[in-house]
Amino acid sequence: MQVICCYLATLGFGIIVNIPHRALNSCGWVGVFGWITYLALKSLNLGTMLANVGAALVIGLGSMIMARKLKMPMILFNIPSMVPLVPGGQAYRAVRNFAFGNDLKAIYYLVQVTMIAGSIAMGFFIAELIARTYFQAARRQKSK
Repeated sequence: MQVICCYLATLGFGIIVNIPHRALNSCGWVGVFGWITYLALKSLNLGTMLANVGAALVIGLGSMIMARKLKMPMILFNIPSMVPLVPGGQAYRAVRNFAFGNDLKAIYYLVQVTMIAGSIAMGFFIAELIARTYFQAARRQKSK
């Protein structure tokens, strides 16, 4: 059920941000593979941060593959696919606790939001690093 909802959420956000229709299905699948990775790492008790890094890494690599396959910009796949990973619940709790004067609890949730966002950014960075290294090696191999 979570996988179906993830696919629909990714697809829906892709429609909202107006990505081309021929990229929607691929975008949905990139989001699903990212979410499956997140669930797998989370079920292994590796923690939320590592699960987000792994999922963002899979989304980043999947986005690069789809971007090359469909000859479209990578960002069309990255942005909608990461929607299921965004820590909206923690951000809501942080703002709610600030509003009710529970500053310590709000800071706790705010730190969680920051760490999850940093984990997602780190996963995308590692994916970019892997892809650049691969493409440089392939270019060198091709030129020989």
